[in-house]
Amino acid sequence: MSVQDLPLSKQIAYALGQYGWSILINIIGIQLVYFYAPPENAGLPYFIPQVTFLGFLNILSIIAASGRLFDAITDPIIAGLSDRLKHPKGRRIPFLNWGAIPSALFCFLIFFPIEKDQSTLNVVFIITVQLLFFLFLTMYVTPYFALLAELGHTANQRLNLSTYISITYALGIMTAAQVPLVANLLKDKLNLDAVTSMQYSIGIFCLISIILMYFPIWFIEEKKYCKSNPIDIPILESLKSTFKNEYFRYYVIADFAYFASLTIIMTGLLFYTTVLLFPDDKVKGENIVGILLPIMILTSFVLYPVVNILAKKVGKKILVVISYAVMSIVFLQIYFMGEKFYNRIFSPDLQAFGVIILYSIPLAFVSILPNAILADIAEYDAKKTNLPKEGMYFAARTFLQKIGQTFGIFLFALLILFGKDPGNDLGVRLTGIAGFILSFIAAIYFARYNEIELLKELEK
Repeated sequence: MSVQDLPLSKQIAYALGQYGWSILINIIGIQLVYFYAPPENAGLPYFIPQVTFLGFLNILSIIAASGRLFDAITDPIIAGLSDRLKHPKGRRIPFLNWGAIPSALFCFLIFFPIEKDQSTLNVVFIITVQLLFFLFLTMYVTPYFALLAELGHTANQRLNLSTYISITYALGIMTAAQVPLVANLLKDKLNLDAVTSMQYSIGIFCLISIILMYFPIWFIEEKKYCKSNPIDIPILESLKSTFKNEYFRYYVIADFAYFASLTIIMTGLLFYTTVLLFPDDKVKGENIVGILLPIMILTSFVLYPVVNILAKKVGKKILVVISYAVMSIVFLQIYFMGEKFYNRIFSPDLQAFGVIILYSIPLAFVSILPNAILADIAEYDAKKTNLPKEGMYFAARTFLQKIGQTFGIFLFALLILFGKDPGNDLGVRLTGIAGFILSFIAAIYFARYNEIELLKELEK
């Protein structure tokens, strides 16, 4: 039985699901470290002990690593269950339904420590809630990405879907960036303390995310638009087979390095503005993040049509390699932000907007093209083996992606031990050097991916 091509209205409904979960994951990415290991001028108390182990491990790095590593482990499990699911509504949509509300709820609860002071109980609570958040988010995200390869029946359809979800993921970043701005408004209007206003703000955005995550569930009949054929391969065997694919190995290792660097800049943004650029005006440093990220996203949006056209003309690989290389150069600028000699040349405002706008250019390319590339790789494997393992390919990708995010947040937490406060900021600056190295590695490794050969195989 043939399946129908997905109409534009339902492509938009699919993309809105990504908008919802993007808000959640970026709330965690932007706010978690800032909330639980704030700089001295943030006005937030310490809820977890500020101690280190072995001279370089702090509690926050352990918390962050535990969540991401658990998430990475559950990815292939959820993917395998999704690939094998026999359900009247298909293999993917039921998982989206099971994951949407709990993931938003636990994202909200992460920012509600039990004790009001530094406490080991808070550490246990945060770890537990964070594990539940990542479990249910994986239940949504991994099958969601598998749908990309199944709803897009040609390389161009997959590229278009990838473009749309890149837009909505970017909107999620932009929306999550408004948390401090809304928190400051609530603080002034309702006379709340800094912690309560932050919690209320996060709650508002979590409710918005739930509605958005339900759009694919409400409006897409999976079996009408996808060839939903469950497979019977054991989960571990299916996972191993993905890493035997040479095309996938080049892709996923570069992706690991990129997401590690992206996690550094997203986690560090509030530190870059409040510690390096505006150390004497904490409120401006927080609020400007709500301006910078929308500018980054809007600049990327302007380039999205260009990305789509160029990818069809010159190929996706070369554009991704160049983008990683440009990102590495942008990261170097972070090391010098706010230095006296830099301030004499560029104002702090110009530094902030300059770095964000420069970063947004390569971001436009890597927001769209990697998902389309992976969908091509999954399609190639399904054609070669006659076993549709789209869920496992995207799970294996998110497995390494989350290991990369774990490494990035772990590295950030480690580096800020060398200084995270105004006047003592070496650690914050070193995160820029780390981002440079990781982005450069991504460019070098992905250059080995043979896109021409793969596409020729798909055309046979």
